[in-house]
Amino acid sequence: MPARRPLLWFLTLLIVGGCGALGAVSDASAPLDAYTLSPLPLSAKPAGGSHHLVVEMPSSPGEVATDRILIKPTALQAQYLPDGGWTDPAPALVQTLLVTSLQNVGGFRLVGRVGAGLTPDYTLVTELQQFQAETSATSPIPVTIRIGVQMTLIRETDREIVSTRRFSASQSVASDATILVIGGFETAMQSVLKDAVAWIRAQGG
Repeated sequence: MPARRPLLWFLTLLIVGGCGALGAVSDASAPLDAYTLSPLPLSAKPAGGSHHLVVEMPSSPGEVATDRILIKPTALQAQYLPDGGWTDPAPALVQTLLVTSLQNVGGFRLVGRVGAGLTPDYTLVTELQQFQAETSATSPIPVTIRIGVQMTLIRETDREIVSTRRFSASQSVASDATILVIGGFETAMQSVLKDAVAWIRAQGG
């Protein structure tokens, strides 16, 4: 009988450890509050245009290509807000914001995504390089929101690059409270959208 005690003790540890692991999985799968960002507002009289523009899905690093809200305590570390996420993965969210903003402001005959069935005059290729909140390794506040995108406009008639430009914006917020972090993303994204849409219209509208 005594010889069986180590086995019973080991099984007890497995059961207790298993309960903890199941609890962690349950917490990880709990639904998060979902957040989105605003496109540029609809113009009273959107400018007309004669060209068709396709906005491709942005490429991005793996840490950004998620619907979780990225927080980086250091340049080599990726964490995510525990109680909130985006309504779509960040690249899809940015694509929607670009398409809707261009439609709202005008300057093109048609703005859409790949797969619309029409041959475009121009294609916008975007790399979403930064879409994150940053904190210090020694202090969680203040929090700096950073958004950085590299955009290339391609003319489809000859597949020539019309122009390439990087757009970036940052915004500081007082704490890592989710609602403040989202507000920082909103402010920074509005700045990027305003500059990027003006550039795209000037190049290909």
